[in-house]
Amino acid sequence: MKILLTGFDPFGGETVNPAFEAVKLLPDTIAGAEIVKQEVPTEFIRAGEVLEAAIQANQPDVVICIGQAGGRSAITPEKVAINLMDGRIADNAGYQPIDVTIQEDGETAYFTSLPVKAMVQNIKDAGIPSALSYTAGSYVCNYLMYTLLYLIDRKYPNIRGGFIHVPYAMEQVVNKPLGTPSMDLHQIARGLEKAVEAVVKNDADLAVDMGTTH
Repeated sequence: MKILLTGFDPFGGETVNPAFEAVKLLPDTIAGAEIVKQEVPTEFIRAGEVLEAAIQANQPDVVICIGQAGGRSAITPEKVAINLMDGRIADNAGYQPIDVTIQEDGETAYFTSLPVKAMVQNIKDAGIPSALSYTAGSYVCNYLMYTLLYLIDRKYPNIRGGFIHVPYAMEQVVNKPLGTPSMDLHQIARGLEKAVEAVVKNDADLAVDMGTTH
């Protein structure tokens, strides 16, 4: 099995992005699967172009995109991506779409094909905070997840794909307000490794309750 992992470059005034920094710390083999690492730009359009080029070049069995969710205190695999770009801030190319459809011929939303509940459970079993998320937002992270699942739906039906959000790395919150959540970068990487293990070992997801009431 070959797994393509992508992580974004820094954005929003940050000097690092824990998504790709954690990906770089991962071993080249996890649970017997070959790991391919790819940095993607925090840009609405070009991120998808870089992703598809990496898919074509590497022919992976699984694609997992990883992004930063500053303010979250846990590693959060995403369940769903929506067909919407709505940028609170401009991306790294200066583009700030407001209420723009990602794909005119795409579904309103796509669900991940990864065993996200098994991923959450395996991360938690390793003693690392994790939770299932039902919103990837409306910024470039959601854009890339939606684009990945759209590509799988239209061009690459044999690929499984999805997205994981990670917290700020600890060094990012030194000058942020007291109480801003963060996680050690090596723990983020360990959590991602446990998520990948779950993907390798689970074709179907766990039938357990991880829903929310809000």
